[in-house]
Amino acid sequence: MLDNFRHKGLRKKMIDYLNLNRGISNPLVLSALLKVPRHAFLDSSFLEFAYDDQPFPIGSGQTISSLYTVAFQTQLLDVNPKEKVLEIGTGSGYQTAVLAEMGAMIYSIERHRALYKKAKKTLSSLHYRANLIYGDGYLGLENEAPFDKILVTCGAAELPPLLLKQLKLGGQMVIPIGFKEQIMTHICKDLEGNIVKNEHEKCQFVPLLRDRE
Repeated sequence: MLDNFRHKGLRKKMIDYLNLNRGISNPLVLSALLKVPRHAFLDSSFLEFAYDDQPFPIGSGQTISSLYTVAFQTQLLDVNPKEKVLEIGTGSGYQTAVLAEMGAMIYSIERHRALYKKAKKTLSSLHYRANLIYGDGYLGLENEAPFDKILVTCGAAELPPLLLKQLKLGGQMVIPIGFKEQIMTHICKDLEGNIVKNEHEKCQFVPLLRDRE
């Protein structure tokens, strides 16, 4: 996928917008977003709009989140290099690439076979290393637990107990919780296993569903 001066210029404008207008200030997040070519994760019909702050369909009834949503979730998660991160909902692989660009060790689960295969191909072509799994995100990945951080990119009706169990002591999770409309929620499990929950802004995600498709 071509990544030319025009694309890089659009990403620079995107970063300025997210920083100055939307309150995204984490330098690791901004640096990763500046480097990852979002247009590579979209179908050709959307390439002209790749750096607009809006979601786009990616097939299988799913969407790539808006730029702000990706930036906000990633900033809340406060990812550091070499941390072990579980992502629920690979989708296009764009969020996966952002986390990988930040130096995290990524395990990402996708329930739609077509999206899983496409994301795997795209991430490989861009030389991003991530462990992609075709499976049921609701179950997490017990054999690789515990995780330093867990990021859920689909709306859960409630906090999934299996994911909470797989979060390490001192770990953090970011997850949209609710039905038709969700609240972006930050979960922290302290060193004694107590759960601290902080709710942020309203959001709208496709639902977290069970099983594979």
